[in-house]
Amino acid sequence: MLSELRLTRRVNFYETDLAGIVHFSWYFRYMEEAEHAFWRAAGLSVAPADAEVGWPRVAASCEYRRPLRFEDEFDVVLRVAAITDKTIRFDCLLTRGVDEIATGSMTVACVSHRPGEPMRARTIPADISARFEVAPGVPSVS
Repeated sequence: MLSELRLTRRVNFYETDLAGIVHFSWYFRYMEEAEHAFWRAAGLSVAPADAEVGWPRVAASCEYRRPLRFEDEFDVVLRVAAITDKTIRFDCLLTRGVDEIATGSMTVACVSHRPGEPMRARTIPADISARFEVAPGVPSVS
């Protein structure tokens, strides 16, 4: 079972604004990129072609501590913070060396994904939930 993943990345020029600082929206992309790598590391895909479930974001947040700039190398650590029967919450930490750059959180909901039908929340399939576990040291949510 997987509970945490570290992704190392470098800032591309197109991710920066005129001040040479990474635009705030890219932090959400970094978190999502780490999430997709997390699913692959668990032997899954977040969006396989024949999927009967989908994973829309129902909550996302980010708190910025320090800026990232063009060519900065940084790490994105994604951890499973909570799992319910229908949702997974990921917490994320972005660091450059020992400096904390940002913290974030995303909650994804499992929904039915069938052509011609509206999305509806559903229980996470057992073959998926069996691949993930809450990271050690994450306080339980009551």
